[in-house]
Amino acid sequence: MDQDPDRQEADYHRPVLAEVVVELMAPVLPGVVVDATFGGGGHTRRMLDEFGDDVTVIALDRDPEALANARELRATVVEANFADLGTAVSSVTDESISGVLFDFGVSSHQIDEARRGFSYRREGPLDMRMGPDAGLTADEIVNHWPASDIARVIRVYGEEPLAKRIATAIVAARPIDSTATLSTIIADAMPAARRRVGHPARRTFQAIRIAVNEELEAVAAGVSQAVNMVRPGGRVVAISYHSLEDRIVKQEFATRARGCTCPPDLPVCGCGNSAEVRVLTRKPIRAGSEEIEINNRARSAVLRAVEKLAS
Repeated sequence: MDQDPDRQEADYHRPVLAEVVVELMAPVLPGVVVDATFGGGGHTRRMLDEFGDDVTVIALDRDPEALANARELRATVVEANFADLGTAVSSVTDESISGVLFDFGVSSHQIDEARRGFSYRREGPLDMRMGPDAGLTADEIVNHWPASDIARVIRVYGEEPLAKRIATAIVAARPIDSTATLSTIIADAMPAARRRVGHPARRTFQAIRIAVNEELEAVAAGVSQAVNMVRPGGRVVAISYHSLEDRIVKQEFATRARGCTCPPDLPVCGCGNSAEVRVLTRKPIRAGSEEIEINNRARSAVLRAVEKLAS
């Protein structure tokens, strides 16, 4: 699950697992690396500092406010959703791609801006869009969707066992005009015991945000395109912050790493399948205690990586 996003504010420019990312990308350089989730730019800055002219960075983000941080850097900037990774990268280069990096989730900068509507602790509009390309807002879900659909979103994307109870309370309280009001409605719908364990609105806000931005669909599309895009020997690195993202990454990497699927007693392969990637992280990499102490966002980070094999 997502960690408490309101504790991430100081970490906007501090990249998670940056040294691991540098270590994984070093063998494929010199070359072009796509930072598919530029955000505060921490990973791009770290790679530019470490590799200098050996790395050419293409920086993607769907949030134009995030990309404002890239103007000062030696990077090619593209405003795009990483769900459209292939099109976005091909629009600026025809060079082979050595690596693609994903750092999923909402940035602390987006949380800190109350007007963006991500925070359950701050008064703001029911927005939650990561970029202007999102066709939906939190207001549409909260004030117009039927209770059954809201419950499904909260249950699936928030992994919230009290989803139906919360959805019923939301529909009964319409119209809801702000994040603060929504947060209070969710808290009031919870049993007293749940209100004492973390913020009661955290899972529901996460679920609505994921639905607004179609985040899981983007993860699946982006990771698949990244594997297709990198050259033989190139690498794809993905950092996830909750189980839903990580499950998609894990399954995509495992599927691409699977070779022959014929029964083991078949003397000759009949399926013709061959592995496309080699998994570099048999066990996911997590941040150590020292990094977590200085960067709380790293607490729930899970990193997986693969290397593209020659066809």
